[in-house]
Amino acid sequence: MSAASNYLELKLLNHTLRYSTAPYTGPATVYVALFTADSAGDILQDLETNVLTNEVSGNNYSRQSVTFSAAAAGSITSSSAATFTASGGAFGTIVAVALMDASTAGNCLFYGTITNKTIADGDSLQFASGQITVSLA
Repeated sequence: MSAASNYLELKLLNHTLRYSTAPYTGPATVYVALFTADSAGDILQDLETNVLTNEVSGNNYSRQSVTFSAAAAGSITSSSAATFTASGGAFGTIVAVALMDASTAGNCLFYGTITNKTIADGDSLQFASGQITVSLA
């Protein structure tokens, strides 16, 4: 992932360059969320602007927490696994993932696409430790 949402970009800019505003405090827990394609085909634009209408729902879906190692050389990498398992029905075809600041609702922090992965009832999708990387140019 290398795309930061508008929400996070503004928080980071204000935190870094405007000392007169309240500082941004990062979330206590970061969550991985899964998204299916939207009818207009602009899921990344939706995530950029914090429109979360195509997040998976139902069938035992919930965002999974993830932790990160210390950043180095402009990147940070997950230090824990995040596993999603469909139960009672399919999740559909996952086309994007996002790092969120809450277990429900909340704000998109970073987002990116993945190779389409269809999750049927009983299937799991796991991001192993070290598999999620966020980079800033």
